[in-house]
Amino acid sequence: MSTLPSRHVAVRIEAPATEVYGFVADPTNLPRWAAGLASSAVELHEGRWVTDSPMGTVEIAFAPRNDLGVLDHDVTLPSGEIVTNPMRALPNEDGCDLVFTVRRRPDMSDEDFERDVAAVQADLDTLARLLGRPGAPVP
Repeated sequence: MSTLPSRHVAVRIEAPATEVYGFVADPTNLPRWAAGLASSAVELHEGRWVTDSPMGTVEIAFAPRNDLGVLDHDVTLPSGEIVTNPMRALPNEDGCDLVFTVRRRPDMSDEDFERDVAAVQADLDTLARLLGRPGAPVP
């Protein structure tokens, strides 16, 4: 048995968890906040969500809609490798904490992993600015 090294990246968002969940669960919103994943429109092709990314054309499959804030999604890379990304929108009073687990794939160098973590943090910060209430502090 083995596990991959991982790091939890999180932001506080000054918007209700249900609103954050609804926005994030819609793949067509990815280009608005996830530059590390979607560099162009996300389109539905033959029942699959696809987009151009910095890694090439990728497929994105979110977990089924749910009331638990689970936003896990698989990204199928151009190589065919599937990267599973655990993600949760957790209620926090009137807002929420959004947590994304970055896993280091076996072929990643330390530098690649740190770059991936930084890209996810930048994407989550963009999302927090986009969805946060005007005038609300964003971490």
